[in-house]
Amino acid sequence: MTRKRPESDWPRIVAAPDKFRHTATAAEVAAAVVGSAEPRGRSVLSIPLADGGEGTLDVLSRQGGTTRLTKVTGPLGDPIDAAWLLRGTTAYLEMALASGLTLVGGREGNDPLSASSYGTGELILAAVHAGARRVIVTLGGSATTDGGFGALRALEPLGRLKGIRIEVACDVDTLFVEAAEVFGPQKGASPAEVQLLRRRLQRLADVYLEERGIDIRSVAGGGAAGGLAGALASIGAVLVPGFELVADALGLESAIEGAELVVTGEGLLDEQSFRGKVVGGVCGLAAGHGVPVLVIVGDRIDDEPVVTAITTARAASAGLTIVSLTERFGSERAWGDPCAGVRQVVAEYLDSGLR
Repeated sequence: MTRKRPESDWPRIVAAPDKFRHTATAAEVAAAVVGSAEPRGRSVLSIPLADGGEGTLDVLSRQGGTTRLTKVTGPLGDPIDAAWLLRGTTAYLEMALASGLTLVGGREGNDPLSASSYGTGELILAAVHAGARRVIVTLGGSATTDGGFGALRALEPLGRLKGIRIEVACDVDTLFVEAAEVFGPQKGASPAEVQLLRRRLQRLADVYLEERGIDIRSVAGGGAAGGLAGALASIGAVLVPGFELVADALGLESAIEGAELVVTGEGLLDEQSFRGKVVGGVCGLAAGHGVPVLVIVGDRIDDEPVVTAITTARAASAGLTIVSLTERFGSERAWGDPCAGVRQVVAEYLDSGLR
């Protein structure tokens, strides 16, 4: 039986932020919290987070395991070296590192009709060949809307996956066919190409149903990563909430229990922040243990859905403070050096009399 730590051993503050996209990693933001709180006599436990999308491999690798590199086929056919993590017989793969939009220079460099998830399938196969019996694929940041066709082609014959549990970490609930409209434009698809991609996804859904007897059209999250989630579900993969998977792997809830304060944050607070993302997940766990939360964001959207989500979160919490760096310091400083802003906000919050 694991001995419960004395209350005095618990950190007074848990730093559990997401990344500030394109400006600061989750680890950098967490370090900013530590750098402000510790000189003020507060012990801090740093737990950088992700929701199953980009950056997930980075936060999980901090908990141990062996990081490996495998040469796979990039989204537009160029060979790339993709990192993945092996911990015991569990492998963690980040789809964006094999089939991501950043690998092709963003939407401007992408070919949304040709971009393939083949490399992600190769990465899954590499993990299985290395002895993994459980393969966790995290999604987000993909260049592809190929309905996972490329990945499944790389995995054939599928008999090689017998006895392997595949889990797909999703942070969206987009349906398979809807992936074209929802994500296609982000990947460089024109309106005409979006319609072509939609028709292609409809045909693939028919094929997957005919070949495997599974109708993935109604699978919540099946459209994640351009339909890769649905394709993997058609061969028996289990779709799981990305934040919950990461939080469990990092022991987040046990860290929050007994803490005095949790500091979290992300680049942009919007309605999605409270629907499976890090900020909403952290607020929910903290509320369950009566721990107040300081949320620091680069900017926030103040439309009605966001206001409603914040009101609901506040009603359930032991104390919820939200600070926008853009509102506090202006856009140039907020995005030029968000970690400096985080340090100052934490300092002001603690100096205001947190007990």
